Amino acid sequence: MKLELQGITKRFGSLVANDHIDLVVEPGEIHCLLGENGAGKSTLMNVLYGLYQADEGSILLDDAVQHFSGPGDAMAAGIGMVHQHFMLIPVFTVAENVMLGHEQTRAGGLLDLAAARAKVREISARFGFDVDPDARIEDLPVGVQQRVEIIKALSRDAKVLVFDEPTAVLTPQETDELMAIMRQLKQSGTAIVFITHKLREVREVADRITVVRLGKVVGEASPTASNSELAAMMVGRSVSLTVEKTPADPGEAALVVRDLSVIDPQNQYVVSHVDFEVRRGEILAIAGVQGNGQTELTEALLGLQPRTEGSVTLDGVEIAGLAPRRILDAGVGFVPEDRGEDGLVGEFTISENLMLDRSNGAPFVRGGAVQKAVLDAFAEEKVREFDIRAQGIGTAVGRLSGGNQQKVVLARELSRELRLFVAAQPTRGVDVGSIEFIHKRIVATRDQGVPIIVVSTELDEVVALADRIAVMYRGGIVGIVPADTPRDVLGLMMAGESPESAGAAVAPAVTTTGAAQ
Repeated sequence: MKLELQGITKRFGSLVANDHIDLVVEPGEIHCLLGENGAGKSTLMNVLYGLYQADEGSILLDDAVQHFSGPGDAMAAGIGMVHQHFMLIPVFTVAENVMLGHEQTRAGGLLDLAAARAKVREISARFGFDVDPDARIEDLPVGVQQRVEIIKALSRDAKVLVFDEPTAVLTPQETDELMAIMRQLKQSGTAIVFITHKLREVREVADRITVVRLGKVVGEASPTASNSELAAMMVGRSVSLTVEKTPADPGEAALVVRDLSVIDPQNQYVVSHVDFEVRRGEILAIAGVQGNGQTELTEALLGLQPRTEGSVTLDGVEIAGLAPRRILDAGVGFVPEDRGEDGLVGEFTISENLMLDRSNGAPFVRGGAVQKAVLDAFAEEKVREFDIRAQGIGTAVGRLSGGNQQKVVLARELSRELRLFVAAQPTRGVDVGSIEFIHKRIVATRDQGVPIIVVSTELDEVVALADRIAVMYRGGIVGIVPADTPRDVLGLMMAGESPESAGAAVAPAVTTTGAAQ
């Protein structure tokens, strides 16, 4: 089935999220929609899927104009979507999830689960999915859950499949498996729209690439285009994709974590008996698929988790159990993973946000009054130093782009005298140009002798920044390895393998490849 979008425009008040976008996807083609977060990709696909109604433009399937009032209409027309955050019910089985919303019944009005199981087995056999129709979703690995989403769409005779940032929750090995599945779907004649911002994946699987920037199509590119060329199209200027840093010269251990655990409200260990050290002048990057305890670990280090066990010492002083205010005052800088929720106050100005964790005394507050001249001078300096693009320091932070918001957080945290810097997902939702700048500032901070923890689900970022890599899986650290550890080994560790078993599993493949060459 051929998909064609003509002049799709979608407005939210004064914001034009999609501006007269044209897109054609042929049957048996993987068409990548590439763009930064906030470029309008997901909005466009939500229009296609009937979740939003376009203000202008048309959707055509095999040259016939469509009118979708909701996802049900889109599915009935042959469009399926695999969302970044799976639309599955954890306590239901695979078969129950697949039939949900278009249930078949047999005599007596009972659900025909046998038919649903047969459909799951038939699609699994056709594409080699190896999915048990009676398995509960909550018991399945993330990569298998994604296959269930694909089976759901195919069971409804989807001829056009949309994958919305599908690799965000996958290990590298699971990503490779997904790419193989997409190629199989392509060979079967399915038209695929692949939404992503990851250049490596685009070049690996796409037949054609359409680049979207600020709600508009800015051009098409070939999969043979270089990462630098694609990045330049996304951002509108040339950027460096390489993190330039000299080898670390680490000093003594500054942060020492021993037997640290975090217990959730259900009395489950979400971080379990973790041990590690971070030395002065090094970056310890923590890798892992989202949801394996990284968030809770960073929050525990900052005193944000109410139920913790174990020891955390900074320069020999115990900080576990202290209030967040006291930990920040002890010289800990923190970039939270959700800047909008935990890092900034959107209604406050840039200058007000720059003093948020220093509002209890000099130099910005004296006698209970804000020293506006001092604050304004400081804010002007940081806007220049961190290249924060805004009309002025009085601009509300909520009106800035994601990259500029993150720069405000960095400017605030890195402008203090630090004894430890913790950055969780430092470039999430940030444009390529800002990523380049943020990485440079993190490395420069390391070179000043500050111990740094970077938590990221982006393996490319982990490998680029790290001096050592700790891999988390189900709340524990499965190993701490050198920064030059092969990606395949890191991927297996992210799935729970020890460094030794992961290395042994990868070694034969490396040897075979070498022999073949």
